[in-house]
Amino acid sequence: MKILISINTSWNLVNFRSGLVQALVSQGYEVIAAAPWDGYVSEVTALGCRYVPLPMDNKGTNPVRDLALFWRYLHLMLCEQPDVFLGYTVKPNVYGSLAARFVRVPVINNVAGLGTVFQKGGWLNQLVIGLYRLALARSRRVFFQNAEDRQLFITGGLVDEGVSDRLPGSGVDLKKFSATPVPIGSTFRFLLIARMLWDKGVGEYVKAARLLRQRVVNADCCLLGFLDVENLSAISKQQMDEWIAEGVVRYLGVSDNVLEEITLAHCIVLPSFYREGTPRTLLEAAAMARPIITTDNVGCRDVVEDGVNGFLCRPRDAEDLADKMQKMVSLSSAEREAMGLRGREKVEREFDEKIVIDKYLEAIGEILKEG
Repeated sequence: MKILISINTSWNLVNFRSGLVQALVSQGYEVIAAAPWDGYVSEVTALGCRYVPLPMDNKGTNPVRDLALFWRYLHLMLCEQPDVFLGYTVKPNVYGSLAARFVRVPVINNVAGLGTVFQKGGWLNQLVIGLYRLALARSRRVFFQNAEDRQLFITGGLVDEGVSDRLPGSGVDLKKFSATPVPIGSTFRFLLIARMLWDKGVGEYVKAARLLRQRVVNADCCLLGFLDVENLSAISKQQMDEWIAEGVVRYLGVSDNVLEEITLAHCIVLPSFYREGTPRTLLEAAAMARPIITTDNVGCRDVVEDGVNGFLCRPRDAEDLADKMQKMVSLSSAEREAMGLRGREKVEREFDEKIVIDKYLEAIGEILKEG
């Protein structure tokens, strides 16, 4: 049986879906991965699947380009004739699902966060809602990463409640991301891991770092992640260079070894007001027994119980963020360690990657059994 999986970048597939791909391959499925080419293609094929390049304008809204993407998907479906299509991220979910519907290939979608479009409203919001409603109308299963997104789609008539289900984010590999001791004898390090977008709360993090310095709180505030120049919410290199010159934060660039960077941190921070699914970086941090500070926001609050395995702060509120960061520094090492261990226990209980994989295998098995 042949499974076609499509996502907006090969990087995304390697970092967030590798466990699922390997599980499908181990079950005897032929897996084809369709995504735009990037430097991670060799890692995609190393998972045991076959890679098909699929050019995609991820951020654009040009109808001609989107129509061309639909035709690429349709050609791909006709050539490969998959038994099931797995779609991730907006354009594969929309245009891949429409093409699959056209040739009667069963579809399983994964809605991993809704971003800023669903927050801002306007014509683009209405367009995306309309496209989702059309694309998901015949899907056999639609997975969501948090209960709020699922309910939004159900009440908005975008998806039927009977085919919807909730996953614990993309899950986390508990063997790879194991509990590790916090660095001893080093300056307290906060670490924000995300694409460098204003919507991820990067600006608030920098302001909070300034406030900590004014309060004479000794802390190293670090940033790790892509400077995503294609995104409208992207932080420019010039802006990042100004912050670095000011000495208020340290930008660590991009790393394929996030595990090592979390190991060096005392606390992970994500002040996002972006409409998240369930942030993978927070799951990985909790799995490694690191306390977390994040916003009381969709998706983020699913990972952190305030005062239990970290602190929740108000979105878009740099002063409240600074207060929570100062509070974290003021805790004893034993208190922070206890927070981290409670986070690890929460991830073991609720966010194990095996839960995600098992739900996919079950859904695919049901589809193939029904024919």
